[in-house]
Amino acid sequence: MKTQDLTGQTVAGFTERDVAELAQRLDQDDYGNVFDGLNDWHLLRAIAFQRPELVEPYLYLLDLEAYDEA
Repeated sequence: MKTQDLTGQTVAGFTERDVAELAQRLDQDDYGNVFDGLNDWHLLRAIAFQRPELVEPYLYLLDLEAYDEA
């Protein structure tokens, strides 16, 4: 499933398989242009905030770090 195919689909409708396909594309990093990769990254990030259980195995792709703001 490509990012263009996901237009209109809510994050709530994503399945484990959808997220696995998204993560595979990001892991392979074989995009025709940088914007397609960036769109996938933003999509994975949105899923991570709304459905973290689906993204847990792929957090390394997001490069999220905990920050101490104290």
